[in-house]
Amino acid sequence: MGDLVLPLKTFYWKVNAQEPAEEVIKQAGEIIRQGGLVAFPTETVYGLGANVFDRKAIAKIFNAKGRPLDNPLIVHIAVLADIYQLSSSVSPLALYLAEVFWPGPLTLILPRPETVPAEVSAGLDTVAIRLPAHPVALALIRAADVPIAAPSANLSGCPSPTTAKHVWADLNGKIDAIIDGGPTEIGVESTVVDLTGAIPAILRPGKITPAEIEAVAGKVCLDPAAKGIITSFKTDTTSEKWRPRSPGMKYRHYAPRAPLYLIEGNVPQVTKYINELASRYQKAGLRVGIFTYKETAEHYRQGEVLVAGDRCEPASVAANLYRILRRFDELGVDLILAEGTPPVGVGLAVMNRLRRAAGNNIIRLGDNCWT
Repeated sequence: MGDLVLPLKTFYWKVNAQEPAEEVIKQAGEIIRQGGLVAFPTETVYGLGANVFDRKAIAKIFNAKGRPLDNPLIVHIAVLADIYQLSSSVSPLALYLAEVFWPGPLTLILPRPETVPAEVSAGLDTVAIRLPAHPVALALIRAADVPIAAPSANLSGCPSPTTAKHVWADLNGKIDAIIDGGPTEIGVESTVVDLTGAIPAILRPGKITPAEIEAVAGKVCLDPAAKGIITSFKTDTTSEKWRPRSPGMKYRHYAPRAPLYLIEGNVPQVTKYINELASRYQKAGLRVGIFTYKETAEHYRQGEVLVAGDRCEPASVAANLYRILRRFDELGVDLILAEGTPPVGVGLAVMNRLRRAAGNNIIRLGDNCWT
């Protein structure tokens, strides 16, 4: 793909999220058209954008993030009609889902035409498409006058960025510009639905839940990867021959620097077990982080205790998830002990990310633990 040259400087523009400055958006759109990289806010997380039709620009995304080349990207559009530029076959169901959930945190996987570079989809014959709801994202896509391929704007494998500060910490000097539109609202990536099979398949959970998809699409299936349990996959996702159909399926993702241990089970068992582990590790001279919820925070008297939100309101946990994981990095903890939460509704998206961040460090207490 040719030599990849780092930008001389990363521009940083702070804008009003609802009415971004026209001049900033114009400059950012020109950077995209010229083959550069721009980080921008969406309603889910910050994205790192490039011209979807520019192979060299797409290569820059993978290079800046250190992203494996077999991990596909999501393409962002500003109007529904642009879906026909990006897919060789748009089904009535795809249009129905788009009409119900777009603009919003839903990504549709459809057949890829030859006009979309194979690099965007990691060589797959499909393409992932989303129409975001954030005013800055929509303005940037319109200014660039081209669909924008954009994974999360972070170093590969790290917690996704929900503020421009996170992007700056990871990618300053590696990309051309960052548009600061304030913190994101949802806090976890979009729900990804594969529409290329006989039954729609949820590959990655997000704010839009399986029940909401099913209410519109009829029967849907949940890919094993959506649960986030690496060791439970029927497919050997560590195999070089296996290629993920969506971001977030194959690799350990969303992980802070310190090892994260996820404890799943009923609340009394979990809090007792975490306290015992924290005591043991602290006696060994380790600095312990504890990821918890408002309902259970009072159970902990040791370690760096950070509250992610309400267990009974998983959307509040999703909104804070990556900020909390990055905060543990800032505190310099040696390990993190994280409480699980029931994988229901938006809780499924939270557990998908926590399980991915933990890798194989998952401890399940009791015979009737979550699956």
